[in-house]
Amino acid sequence: MKSANHQFIIGVDGGGTKTTAALAGGNCRIIKTFQSGPSSPRNVGVEKAVENVTLAIKGVMGGRRKIKIASTFIGLPAVTEEFSSQKGRIISALKKKIPGIFRGKVRIDSDQEVAFRAGTDKKDGVVVIAGTGAVVRGWKGEAQAHCSGWGWLDDEGSAFYVGHKTFQAVLKELDGRGPATKLTKAVLKKFCVKGERGLARFVYSRNPSEVIPLLSVICDEVSKRGDKGARTILKDAASELALSINTVVGELKFQRSRFPLVMVGGMFKSTIFLSELKKKVRKKSPRVEFIRVSGKPVIGAVRLASEL
Repeated sequence: MKSANHQFIIGVDGGGTKTTAALAGGNCRIIKTFQSGPSSPRNVGVEKAVENVTLAIKGVMGGRRKIKIASTFIGLPAVTEEFSSQKGRIISALKKKIPGIFRGKVRIDSDQEVAFRAGTDKKDGVVVIAGTGAVVRGWKGEAQAHCSGWGWLDDEGSAFYVGHKTFQAVLKELDGRGPATKLTKAVLKKFCVKGERGLARFVYSRNPSEVIPLLSVICDEVSKRGDKGARTILKDAASELALSINTVVGELKFQRSRFPLVMVGGMFKSTIFLSELKKKVRKKSPRVEFIRVSGKPVIGAVRLASEL
C-alpha cells in the first residue's frame, strides 16, 4: 500500500460454498485475497449472502479503511435468474455494513460473468461452471443464452449431482436394491458411520449443500480404482453437462465457429469427467477452444471492476 490517495479496486466472486474477495491495483494485479462462507442468495438467503460478502471484503481490506476504492464488482450465483430485483437492496445493505468503501462505482451481477472473464478477454463465448452447482451461459454480440443452474434439484453435472448419485448408489447396495460398489466402504469410512441408518442420519442432520458435494470427491477417487459404478456416475454427469453446453452453443449458433469455452469449478479436476465432457462437446463443435481456469476465478471480478 503506497498511500491513502492511491486508488484500488475490489472484485468479489460469490459461490454456493465460499466467497472470495480480492483487492487489486488499477493494473488488476491482486494484492490480497480473503475467503468467507457461501453467498448464493438462493441457498442461504439475501441477508446471509450480504453477511458473507461483507466478511470477505472486510478481510481483504485488513483494517485499511482510508484507502480509496475506485470500483467494486460483485458476482453472485442466481442473481441474474432470480434476484435481479434485489441488487439495490444488496448494495444498500453493504454500504451500511462497510461505510466509506463503496464511494466509487459498484456493480452486482452474475458469477457466470466473473467465471467467463477469468478465462478470456473476449466478449463472445461460453462459460460452464461445475462446482457445488452447475450452469452454462453464453454471449454473442447482444444475444445471450442460459441453460441449467436451477439449484440442487436441477444442477446436472455438478458436485451436488454426482454426490446425490453416489449417495443413492451406496444406499441401494446397503439395502439390497443395487450392485456392490467400492463407493460404499469409502463413503462409510469418510463419514465414520455404520450402515444405511448411520449414513442417512449423518447426511440429513447437516446442510445438504455442504455434505452432499463431498461425495463427488469420493466418487472420483473410487473411479480411479476401476469401480464401474463410480465411473458410470461421472460419465453420466459429464453427458448431462455437455447437453447443457451444446444447447447454449446451438442457440448462439457457435457450432461451426471458433469460440472459447471457459471451464470453472472443482468437477473439472476429475479426469474421467473432463475427458467425457470434451468428447461430447467436440463432437458438436469441432472448433471449440477449451479453456480451464487454473487460478482463482476472482480475477474475473477484478477485471470487471477495472472496466467500471
